[in-house]
Amino acid sequence: MSRRRKGRPVNGLLVVDKPAGMTSNKLLQAVRHLLGAAKAGHTGALDPLATGVLPLCFGEATKFSQWMLDSDKGYLARARLGVTTETGDSDGEVVSTDPVPELDEDRLESVLASFRGEIEQIPSMYSALKHNGRPLYEYAREGIDVERPPRPVTIRELVLESQGADEFEIRVTCTKGTYIRTLVEDIGQALGCGAHVTALRRTLAAGYTLEQAMPLEELVRRREGGESLDPLLYPVDTALAGCPAITLDDDESRSILNGQAVRMKSQSGTGSVRLYHGAERFLGLGEVTPAGEVAPRRLVRQD
Repeated sequence: MSRRRKGRPVNGLLVVDKPAGMTSNKLLQAVRHLLGAAKAGHTGALDPLATGVLPLCFGEATKFSQWMLDSDKGYLARARLGVTTETGDSDGEVVSTDPVPELDEDRLESVLASFRGEIEQIPSMYSALKHNGRPLYEYAREGIDVERPPRPVTIRELVLESQGADEFEIRVTCTKGTYIRTLVEDIGQALGCGAHVTALRRTLAAGYTLEQAMPLEELVRRREGGESLDPLLYPVDTALAGCPAITLDDDESRSILNGQAVRMKSQSGTGSVRLYHGAERFLGLGEVTPAGEVAPRRLVRQD
């Protein structure tokens, strides 16, 4: 006999501004408790050092967390030159120190230019990437170095925001799987002095921005004041805002909900789509196939 999940049914997304020094999972559990939600998940962990946008999924929205994980991300990163650490950030032990050469903006810009576009990264040993079912950071803590093949990523935007004698700040927009710590380390290596991240703030994830993110302390304040947090939830379909929408009629909707693909005369192209019955009833995620059919892929529960 299965155990009944504790909590109430909550469906939607809450975008939280993650505080520094807190794990993503601890934040998820704290917000889940504030909402009293039965089911919750996040869309990709941020390092404890990092702050910023962390969309949290509840109920039916958890069905689309993987799609959100695959989206582009945006960051503001501050880096210190001349110091390399075990983890690539200021939480790690110092590995080496090197003198910082005199750098003008043109020199730094020329190095940044070499990292724009499609590049390859070797993931940090202090990452959650798994090897034989275990995250790499577990091996690193045991002093074991695992061979990691380079992985392709795309740096869509890399802008120098500020520069000092031994530090700089960059704004980055990148594809999934990009490690900002590794990017900063590689920039430091290209400059000949090493570097590590001293502050990291995520500004964009799954289409959600910092302007939409609520600080944890504000959520706690509202809850302690007797306010419901439900009005802060974004509808489930906003998780798929990057997908085009298709409106289905009664017969087409019935077929989709029964797991059957439907042919639509006016549909062209292929790829993921949001499915709606009428103007507002969200059915879930579908896919337009090369055969010109719309097939269900991940449907939400219809109450």
